[in-house]
Amino acid sequence: MHQENKKNLSIIIPVFNEGKYIEKLFIELKKYFNHEDIEIIVVNDGSYDQSKNILENLKNIKYKFIYKLINLSKNSGKGFAVREGIKVSIGKYILLQDADLELDIKDSKEIYELIDNNDSIKCIFGSRYLSGKLKKHNYFINEFIGKFNTLIFNLLFGQSLSDIHCGLKIFHREVYNKIKLSVNDFGLEIDLAAQILKNNYFIYEVGVSYYSRTLREGKKITWVDGLKSYFYLFKVRFIDNPLSVLISIILSSIYMAYVGSYFGMGLGNTIFIILFFIIGMIIGLHTKIISSLLIFLFIYIGSLFGNGQGQVLSVIFLFFTGIFIVRKFKKEINKRYKKFNHII
Repeated sequence: MHQENKKNLSIIIPVFNEGKYIEKLFIELKKYFNHEDIEIIVVNDGSYDQSKNILENLKNIKYKFIYKLINLSKNSGKGFAVREGIKVSIGKYILLQDADLELDIKDSKEIYELIDNNDSIKCIFGSRYLSGKLKKHNYFINEFIGKFNTLIFNLLFGQSLSDIHCGLKIFHREVYNKIKLSVNDFGLEIDLAAQILKNNYFIYEVGVSYYSRTLREGKKITWVDGLKSYFYLFKVRFIDNPLSVLISIILSSIYMAYVGSYFGMGLGNTIFIILFFIIGMIIGLHTKIISSLLIFLFIYIGSLFGNGQGQVLSVIFLFFTGIFIVRKFKKEINKRYKKFNHII
């Protein structure tokens, strides 16, 4: 008899029209994960092919693992399906697995063993771009966008990840309890990575095999999803923040745009304003309300001195002076008055 309260691993598998692959998927799952301390939760995300019938019939096969099936009445997206699966999961670790067999189940077993044997590791992402595994990429554009999005993510979060879009991920339940996923579609991957990092967990990576499908074979991610990923990158970095950080981002963007207005003429001036506005957004992520106001005060004072190039130099000098003084100020205040950390 299975002990429902003693599961070590929950494997969450969202499925949408994957009838061609499900039976082979379960053969692989039974080969590598057929243990009593594992549960496999399949979320049928409103499939209209034979997926639902196949998944129902698979209940008649005897497994050592617990098999749970959730049938959603309509297609709601990968992110939504994953959240529904995790809601009923009880494992110490949560592994996200795609149903399309583009990723090798053997690699899923390997990253599970890695995290299960090392208590200091709380999260591992698979990477299709690290060396050492067999690869088959069908679409240059898809690969390029995946790497480019990862580069942007790394710049925004100060990371050195190689593949944030890989569907194979595993993390400790403690990690999931600290985050709150909200994206319903393929933006799940960006949302998950961002929230894990914001909660100060380190993301380890392991190279995995990858056998890319063609559109004819059922590949579902499209250029529309690629465009939406840029919105999600902006959202997770600049919008999904505490109110104090949002205010700081707004203030920093304004004063840096003000600095940019001192450079160039005509179109060049507009470009500088936009560039400095973006820099201000990034600065705002690392400062708080009072710090931002103090930096702006130094910039404003600098603008009152000199003319032309002299005024520009004055603004730049007092901008960097303001950053230096604010950092010293923050350090002292945080030592003595920690309750003010959220605004200074």
